[in-house]
Amino acid sequence: MGNSTDITPDAELDCVGLYCPMPIAMTKEEIDKIEIGQVLKVEADDPAAEEDIKRWAKRTGHEIIKFEKEGSMLTFYIKRMK
Repeated sequence: MGNSTDITPDAELDCVGLYCPMPIAMTKEEIDKIEIGQVLKVEADDPAAEEDIKRWAKRTGHEIIKFEKEGSMLTFYIKRMK
């Protein structure tokens, strides 16, 4: 399934089966554990997480460098910017 633009995350967070506000709460916690410039991969299947995480990233200044949606599966690659 991979292609040449595959990003190798420095950390991964599995929020599958969890509902708002857990995915966003856990993402906030995990992003603080990685270094600036590193990438956190977050997987979730709560439809609310798409808006929540995108809005949170915008507000906090972190960058979603890749977002994938496959069925109900959401995958975010979030780069820690500060």
